[in-house]
Amino acid sequence: MVSGLLIGAADEQVRLDLSYANRHGLVAGATGTGKTITVQVLAEGFSAAGVPVFLADVKGDMSGISVPGKPHPKIDQRIASIGIEDFAFRGCPVTFWDLYGKLGIPVRATISEMGPQLMARLMDLNEIQESILTLAFHFADEEGLLLLDMADLQTTLNHLADNTASLKGEYGSLSRASINAILRRLLMIERDGGDVYFGEPALELSDLIRCDGQGRGIVNILDAQTLIQHPATYTCFLLWLLAELFENLPEVGDQEKPVAVFFFDEAHLLFRNVPRVFVEKVEQVVRLIRSKGVGIYFISQSPGDIPDSILSQLGNRIQHALRAYTPKERKAVQVAAQSFRTNPALDTARVIGELEVGEALVSVLQERGVPSMVQRTLIRPPCSQIGPVDTGKRQAMISSDPLNDKYRQPVDRISAHEKLQERAEQRMKTVEKTGKAEKARANSRRTAGSRQSAGDAFVKSMVRSVGSSLGRKIARGLLGALLGKG
Repeated sequence: MVSGLLIGAADEQVRLDLSYANRHGLVAGATGTGKTITVQVLAEGFSAAGVPVFLADVKGDMSGISVPGKPHPKIDQRIASIGIEDFAFRGCPVTFWDLYGKLGIPVRATISEMGPQLMARLMDLNEIQESILTLAFHFADEEGLLLLDMADLQTTLNHLADNTASLKGEYGSLSRASINAILRRLLMIERDGGDVYFGEPALELSDLIRCDGQGRGIVNILDAQTLIQHPATYTCFLLWLLAELFENLPEVGDQEKPVAVFFFDEAHLLFRNVPRVFVEKVEQVVRLIRSKGVGIYFISQSPGDIPDSILSQLGNRIQHALRAYTPKERKAVQVAAQSFRTNPALDTARVIGELEVGEALVSVLQERGVPSMVQRTLIRPPCSQIGPVDTGKRQAMISSDPLNDKYRQPVDRISAHEKLQERAEQRMKTVEKTGKAEKARANSRRTAGSRQSAGDAFVKSMVRSVGSSLGRKIARGLLGALLGKG
């Protein structure tokens, strides 16, 4: 039996060696050239091989992977052209996720897990504002306060603003104007619905890396149709996920197949308007995460969308057609052509503009990790349905998923907001006893702040503490791993 994941056929069948699938990859091409079908084919192949898959569904087309496809003359013709002898229509085991909880199981993370660097990027803070946000996280660590949802962060910031005099010796001057600017950004996130993402129960990575009873890898589909309208939230989630994988998965060395494979659509958004040091740390994680058995596949229009330092690590490449009508587009074609190992029999730059829908230039890693010469390849048809399933069937699958019971309902537990509110109340009682009740009430209203409708009960929990003593740090993921900051 021929081994490897079947991608399609050129002069002969083109297969991806699963032992090199954790060396990452790129699926590129203009809109409408077949990238989505190619990703569906790859996800099917990984699932059938027992490799769990995560993919972000930006267009809402990928849910069809959950049900068998249907015969069609064009599919029959392609099966015959590629020479597939064991083709059968079948769906994959699927779990649907959605940060907003509408078209999938809710996905949540805590403020503490996100960390100040990612939160700063999410809110597009300047350097001074980011430094104040970092101090807020540090204050919460020192005081043993859990930052789980938006209310926790809002109340903590208000507490810092109202106690600048007493905190100045330890934390320096804190600008009320800068804190107010941060609070306004938090309100903007809340207004856009982003606050639903913060809280508990937080997503456990083990729930993304599972197989079904038949040994097939479960395909985790994150609905991103609404999420992509808020690029900052989308990219922060993907970066959080990448860093959590890097931080928590064990080293496994070389394997016969990946532990899991992740597809990041609209990959150019991950690198838009970010500092060079940020790109360098993402590069480091991409380079090192393969030793943990994880393959990362970026999906974008052109290889030029990916920084060169990261592009050089993407060993498996599938390039669909690019159209070149402007100087910028012609340059993008040249970049794409130069990213492949040369095939003397193929004018790569010319062929990129001639590829039909469902065709691609393909180069995959072979023995000893050497990339194959680029080949013009006819992509195989998927075994599952092309296009989305109807909403009723999707909702039925979501309701019957055991993880839906685990994550559907938020959990509200004691954290920074409640503790600071309690402190304020105690202080007010003390002041009242000394005859300063009115002043204490005013201070309490400012100190305690309001939950500012941050979800009214969104989700709190004891988030991963690295110790029970007050002065120990609360464990957080993300850019703590990426930037080396605790």
